[in-house]
Amino acid sequence: MSQSSNIETPAFYLNSQRKVAVINYSQQYVSDIFSLLNTPELVKIVQLFLKQRRHVQPQNSFEDLAAADYLATIKAVILDDPTAFDQFNRVEILQSVESLYSFYRSFLRIAVLNLHQSDVMANNFINIDNQFNDLVIRLYRLIEEKLQGHTNQTYRQVSAGSSACILTQSHNWPIPPEYQALQPIRFINTLMLRPPMMMTTPSNKRQGTFNAVSTNPIAKFSGQQDEWYCFPAKIGESLAYIYFHRDYFVSGIALANLFEVASASDVEGHKPDLILLFGLPETENGTCHYYHDTKNNIWVGEVPYNDQTTYFGYMKKMCLTLHNLHMIYDGKLPIHGSMVQINFANGKQRNVVFFGDSGAGKSESIEALQEIADDQIINMETIFDDMGTFTVDNSNVYAQGTEIGAFVRLDDLSSSVAFNNMDRGIYLNPDQKNARVIIPADSYHRIVAHHPIDMWVYANNYDDKVGIHRFDNQEAAKQTFIAGKRKALGTTDEVGMSSTFFANPFGPVQEEARTRPIIDQVFTNLFNQNVYVGEIYTHLGNDKSKDSLQQSAQELLQILMNS
Repeated sequence: MSQSSNIETPAFYLNSQRKVAVINYSQQYVSDIFSLLNTPELVKIVQLFLKQRRHVQPQNSFEDLAAADYLATIKAVILDDPTAFDQFNRVEILQSVESLYSFYRSFLRIAVLNLHQSDVMANNFINIDNQFNDLVIRLYRLIEEKLQGHTNQTYRQVSAGSSACILTQSHNWPIPPEYQALQPIRFINTLMLRPPMMMTTPSNKRQGTFNAVSTNPIAKFSGQQDEWYCFPAKIGESLAYIYFHRDYFVSGIALANLFEVASASDVEGHKPDLILLFGLPETENGTCHYYHDTKNNIWVGEVPYNDQTTYFGYMKKMCLTLHNLHMIYDGKLPIHGSMVQINFANGKQRNVVFFGDSGAGKSESIEALQEIADDQIINMETIFDDMGTFTVDNSNVYAQGTEIGAFVRLDDLSSSVAFNNMDRGIYLNPDQKNARVIIPADSYHRIVAHHPIDMWVYANNYDDKVGIHRFDNQEAAKQTFIAGKRKALGTTDEVGMSSTFFANPFGPVQEEARTRPIIDQVFTNLFNQNVYVGEIYTHLGNDKSKDSLQQSAQELLQILMNS
């Protein structure tokens, strides 16, 4: 982990390569402008800024100063000291200050406040963070207006100080002896995000699958309290403790839009089903793995610290892999798909599950259905967007979700969905291919409820047929679903046609022998209950215009409304 571009004091940490900063309010809280100007942390930020500006053309002579002299000039401007302009004019100082302000705001800035069991702290942490943001923006505007000689006519109320603020807390949970190294790491108790959040990572594509290892990754963990955090999550019915290095705060904070944060009462005194160690200095072969600790009944995942794993897909899919493995061992069937509950204008309600691997057209089919339905659909509720679970109970099959949010490609969003949710989104690499947004979608209690299934369709993106096809028998259906064929669209490292067992490389592939009997049980009960099991032809592997998909969605709409 390179330290060359880092700033680190007890109150502040910054990694310029990862574009992450951590502001520790518990160590130091600044409440007035001149205290802020006099902090050693600001001197270090200016030093890093000036170092990077040396390579910018055209050069600004004001940026040739040392950081201390740079800040001394700024203080003179604020105090209306005319000597501030002995060497430099207002324009070049203002241009540099604007660049410094943009430089600081280009980082994901996470403010941290330790709860210390204080109700006062818990009730006021948002105000504490708001006051710091107000302080930073007041300082910027004061300098700006002094230099330009007049007040602004337009004010932009951006997140000037922090991008988000988290409350952390220590918890007592039954830590097995092997896991004692985790004891000092604080849990995230509450988060306050400032969306829309635009974040960048060195990587924007996931590679490969996750395999088992024979030794517990916990033996490799030696993280320090000020470097690691734990996001306690409820993933479906699994309790997960997700430990991540602070350089992965982009992924760590984005979890809040995807999974329910487990409460203090969920954590205190409770051993988790899943533990993820995200950002270990070393893993076997430098890749991602999982380990089943049968002695303590915990699924443990490991992800190495490198640029490749900064893509949020690694965080999400490793969490879901651990959850799915937990479900398989509990006799439940992980479903790689999307489920919606549709209420029609004719009074009917239908629960539909779209099934398939990444890029098959699950989300796109739902959006096409929304676009062509017009006023025939009153509302459509997403139960799960990527991963769910089927459970057989007294010969009935019901579905549950795992996530409260959706991790969606920007190119795949319909305009109505995008603009309705834009202000709550966390955007990842929005200027690149495979740009993504994480949008909250539904409540936790709603997604883990037991939902009956009216239709289950495989998203077929490779055949040139149009419409929707119902399987006559369960063997033909199982053959298609288990084959898991699709044409890759560039969301992973795969290209061309591929086949993945049960279209789910996140659990079923790793435990195929245990999964097959559950698949048989589910299909038998669905066909016995005369549930519609079929496939929808999405054409996404061939037809980028989506015209054929809309024709298929039209046929699907008619079947749902008239069945």
